[in-house]
Amino acid sequence: MTLALGCIADDYTGASDLANMLTRCGLRTVQTIGVPNNALALPDVDAVVVSLKSRSIEASQAVARSREADKWLRARGAPHVLFKICSTFDSTDAGNIGPVMDALRADSSDDIVLVTPAFPGTGRTVYQGNLFVGGVPLNESPLKDHPLNPMHDSNLVRVLARQSRSKVGLVDLATVAKGADAIRARLAELAKQGMGAAVVDAVFDPELEVIGQVSLDHRLSVGASGMGLGLARGLIASGKVKPTSSGADQKAIGGPVACLAGSCSQATLAQIAQAEKSMPVLRLDPEKIVVGRAEAERALDWARAKMGRAPVLIASSSSPDQVSALQARHGRDAAGHAIEQTMAAISEGLAAAGVRRLVIAGGETSGAVVDRLRIPAFLVGPEIAAGVPVLRCVGWGRGEAVMALKSGNFGGPDFFNDAIRLMP
Repeated sequence: MTLALGCIADDYTGASDLANMLTRCGLRTVQTIGVPNNALALPDVDAVVVSLKSRSIEASQAVARSREADKWLRARGAPHVLFKICSTFDSTDAGNIGPVMDALRADSSDDIVLVTPAFPGTGRTVYQGNLFVGGVPLNESPLKDHPLNPMHDSNLVRVLARQSRSKVGLVDLATVAKGADAIRARLAELAKQGMGAAVVDAVFDPELEVIGQVSLDHRLSVGASGMGLGLARGLIASGKVKPTSSGADQKAIGGPVACLAGSCSQATLAQIAQAEKSMPVLRLDPEKIVVGRAEAERALDWARAKMGRAPVLIASSSSPDQVSALQARHGRDAAGHAIEQTMAAISEGLAAAGVRRLVIAGGETSGAVVDRLRIPAFLVGPEIAAGVPVLRCVGWGRGEAVMALKSGNFGGPDFFNDAIRLMP
């Protein structure tokens, strides 16, 4: 297997989002969970997205895991690697976007790295280096209250410079509008000024296409799934990849279906409220989760009694104020870890009870669940919502299964039912 594109994602839902984008653009794509074991048989594909759970861990660990993934991808012929980050640039001043970018840039010997989280399809745009979420500056959006990585500055040049050893410049929209050669000239100018990274403006998909074309001149780029769109279309336009419309086999799985929600985003909270109109929903008590195991046992008893008759949804999601209060009582890391592991334990119990169709909402929750279930890889299937595909398990010891891994802010109001309808 010789790859046309390698990708390293800093969380599992973001990896699914990117794998979905590459598949839609015509690349045969597989998503792995962690760096694959050499014994894992993967199909012949154009791109591999290595999923890491590294967004919110200590920076040195994120760097080590990302470098290991980069080494695996390069060994399989990937001439370009995309470090896939969240389209809302989730990262504190301590990292992890900057430290990982610095390490991968040093390993690739790139002079300058193009950086953009722009993803117009989901309302993420960058103008004059400032990130907008649905038309609102990042620091005024709900991301300002993110429980792990609150975002209080919309200027990505400043944000990235505070966490990187590299000097950071800007390729503005006026330059991007002039085309690939103008971007190349600006990058050369910035490199001469000692800049190691350049935030690139993008408001519409055609701008991502020209950014992707220029990025392929280099060995490394940093961005969200919008950058994946640009890279995929650049590879196809160059003739390096022959597009395909094939996706994962949609053979029916059947049996009970369960949904788990750990995200506290406004979108997920609204989706849970909508789901209550059509399926049984159990809302867990976060305080009881932190102090013991009884909530996981209660959830499994509740689900076993109901899931043979209808889909079920189990939610640990809370409002930002409730999350802040919980963190104040128990500590941010301890509270988050307890909730993630409780949801993971519930998923394990559901799998043991025969559930082979799972819908997971929340990046950290998705990571904890997939790790607990020891699923090594996924093939990408139909798109449920922008950035969220159906994923068919590859190499899982329990047999055939399908999942959806949803970032908190993604999906429409009826996301859970939309996902179930696409999981035969």
